Amino acid sequence: MSPNNADNPDTLRRVAPAAERNRGPILEVLSRALPKAGVVLEIASGTGQHAVHFAAALPTVTWQPSDPDAASRASIDAWRKHASLANLNAPIALDVRSAPWPVPDSLAAIVCINMIHIAPWAAAEGLFQGAGKRLTNDGVLFLYGPYKRDGAHTAPSNEAFDNQLRATNPSWGVRNMEDVMQLGRAADLWMEEAVPMPANNFCLIFRRTGI
Repeated sequence: MSPNNADNPDTLRRVAPAAERNRGPILEVLSRALPKAGVVLEIASGTGQHAVHFAAALPTVTWQPSDPDAASRASIDAWRKHASLANLNAPIALDVRSAPWPVPDSLAAIVCINMIHIAPWAAAEGLFQGAGKRLTNDGVLFLYGPYKRDGAHTAPSNEAFDNQLRATNPSWGVRNMEDVMQLGRAADLWMEEAVPMPANNFCLIFRRTGI
């Protein structure tokens, strides 16, 4: 991750090349999957590049970025101030494993990109538990990242990535899609679609069915 470049003199505005590459394909799915109004909470917003790009493209929703890391929140806020979007809120400190979440009781959607494989499984559990409590009925939980299917990797590159993650931290790793779906069922969140994405990733679209 490069802190800046020739087009980005603000050292607080961090740049992740992967975010630049995947923001377009992710937005295509978000545009049809998300509700047309309401608050969309982004979990683990990272650099803030996604938040700015999505908020600009989806002006009828209010985008609420969050991250547990202070340096990431500083980057998100720098991107927010640079973009000056009326529907992009200041980032909040949020760790999905800590309850209660400091967010409104009724969220139209929650978006979580590239988190659950670089966090302990408890983070995935906390994400779904919080989503089950905070999403409105018919609300959407949108996930993006690499997944195994029926316990098998979908590509050799994902298997190598999984090995790298687990070598870095044994509690990390590419998750089995069916295990994630089970977390959803426990929280009244049912997976409507698994959308294949570039670089052997998936968008998983869950909807809250409880009342």
